[in-house]
Amino acid sequence: MSNNNGQNNEDMLDSALRPKSWSEYVGQQKIKENLNILLSAAKQRAQSPEHILFYGPPGLGKTTLAHLISKELNTNLRITSGPAIEKVGDLASVLTNLTKGDVLFIDEIHRLNKNIEEILYPAMESGILDIIIGKGASARTLQLELEPFTLVAATTQASMISSPLRSRFSGGTFKLNYYSEDELAEILTQSAKKLELKADKDALKEIAKRSRFTPRIANYLLKRCRDYAQINNSHLDMESVKNALELLDIDELGLNEQDRAIIKTIIQKFSGGPVGLKTLATATSEEEQTLEQVHEPFLIQLGLIERTPRGRIITEKSKKLYG
Repeated sequence: MSNNNGQNNEDMLDSALRPKSWSEYVGQQKIKENLNILLSAAKQRAQSPEHILFYGPPGLGKTTLAHLISKELNTNLRITSGPAIEKVGDLASVLTNLTKGDVLFIDEIHRLNKNIEEILYPAMESGILDIIIGKGASARTLQLELEPFTLVAATTQASMISSPLRSRFSGGTFKLNYYSEDELAEILTQSAKKLELKADKDALKEIAKRSRFTPRIANYLLKRCRDYAQINNSHLDMESVKNALELLDIDELGLNEQDRAIIKTIIQKFSGGPVGLKTLATATSEEEQTLEQVHEPFLIQLGLIERTPRGRIITEKSKKLYG
């Protein structure tokens, strides 16, 4: 029971730190400019905006953008995810319960079943839901007219979305980019104020430096550093931040224990590479998908490893730092 309450409190805290206005949303300037035009024009026409797809690594603000779009339109936000829509009936239930102008947010849309995608196409294009009743020769199609809505979808794997589905996001397909240290420091400054936390500027910049270019991670580290400072009767200064991050085993580049293990494995067991993904996963006792989607993007972004046709190799920078 206490674990559930703790998770609920953490979720509530995450929600409290979420930007509540466009002015609070730091970064992704081009996307904000495009959305401003799209939403403003739709409101002038008194129509629902066209459907929108966001893609990029996790933790960069895709869900937050959906919340802000809904708030801008002054309408309801309905939230679901690809894995949660297992049957056609699940999608039908979601769509038929939408009211006029609602925003439907589907996270991890790349995980939708292809049969469900087929039902989604006419709903997105024409506002029609086709439901097949019965089987065989006696089967018939029931058409339901849906209220106008805007689908906002998010994915971390845009390549896994089928071309027919991707083409129906006529409002735009937008890639979210990693954040700079200055942008993350600005986000952390906002978050510290919301947490009513006294924090030194250089301490927040240190957290930003180790946050893997990702706001979600920055806020996570801020909360953990706050806890450390609280237990040690200190405000959030550079010393408490460095001590807290050392306990979390996060080094000055933001690498954790598993990140460093991947680098050292390639150096020590495979003479710097190249080594294939499957072999590396076995050697590090890590899942291939986790290696490819969680660890590698950051290591490549820092210039610590490279992908080649023959496999992963270590860079000179890695050898100097971790060799």
